[in-house]
Amino acid sequence: MIDTFNDNVIGPEWGNAYGGVTETGGRARIPCTAGNYAGYQTAKAYTLAGSSCYLQVPVVASAGGATVEAQTVFAVTPDPLAGTNLAFNINTVAGTIRFESNVAYTDGAAVSLTFDSTAHKWLRYRESAGSLYWETSFDGTTWTIRRTLATPAWVASAVNTLALDLFCYRNNGTADYSEFDNVNTLGGGAVFTGTGTGTAQSSATATGVRTATGSGSGSASADTAAVGLTVHRGTATGSAQSHATVISATNEVPEVANLAAGDHDLYIEQGATFVQTYTVADDPSFTWAGWSARAQIRSSASPAAELFLDLTPYLTIDGPSIRLAIPAAQTAELSRDGRWDLEVVMGNTVVRLLQGAVKVSWEVTR
Repeated sequence: MIDTFNDNVIGPEWGNAYGGVTETGGRARIPCTAGNYAGYQTAKAYTLAGSSCYLQVPVVASAGGATVEAQTVFAVTPDPLAGTNLAFNINTVAGTIRFESNVAYTDGAAVSLTFDSTAHKWLRYRESAGSLYWETSFDGTTWTIRRTLATPAWVASAVNTLALDLFCYRNNGTADYSEFDNVNTLGGGAVFTGTGTGTAQSSATATGVRTATGSGSGSASADTAAVGLTVHRGTATGSAQSHATVISATNEVPEVANLAAGDHDLYIEQGATFVQTYTVADDPSFTWAGWSARAQIRSSASPAAELFLDLTPYLTIDGPSIRLAIPAAQTAELSRDGRWDLEVVMGNTVVRLLQGAVKVSWEVTR
């Protein structure tokens, strides 16, 4: 489940949306009017056990004269347990954010903090090894645990039967709205620059270009200086975030070990052949000769994560490109979303090139 809301069209994954919601300005906009519920809601088709879900909340409903509550809520709801859900509940009348595990519409043990629109801009549920976590972040990268709970039985048993529900409600006062954004993505994913022979989900060329966020040091070429972009040449070193261009005059590129992995999510159609090519934009003299590639899909990015599929047998290095071709027989075995990363190895040097979520589109024709 990944959505940046950038096309300003409510996607089919939110098929249970209600209450006059819109996709406006690249965000999910939810009206907050007196006595009415409105929300973006998915089908009950997801699983939280061994997984996680996060998003950004750039705008919350204001108090606006409400006397009891003006709520902005990020919930996970099972089917068919009425009144049972997990919730991040922001109430601007009380000025609080609550971390709830509701049964019969209430949670007497809920943890409550003073709401901070900066510190609590990103929200994440995470389940791992029998524990459930409510976490917040100011940037979607550095997370703070706000509540921990033994995983409720319904979370562990609800396989492909959970829905995401992003909703608003106020008891009275002036109507306004909340906005949600960047569900399960930081919004800076890989850019498809090649020509695909099918849909972008099934066959395309992704160029692994990384934008540097740190400044380079050492001996850097004078013609590569740019604000927000560091190109590493020769002995230049530095840190890079997301998609990176590595330029070297030789095949020995120890500086690549200083680069952070780029964010690139996989959209895999169950039961269909999956082909993508990842091209590292390099100096023409550079080659991946002598390097090997490896990749896996697991239930989550944690030591105890379940292995869904080892992608290593389906990786081929061809010059500056790494080709991933997963046969249909293997994608047919994928039934849950997860996480993946792609690494290249030479001797003791390991470089993680890409990482991200894996979204599986269920096959209908069998």
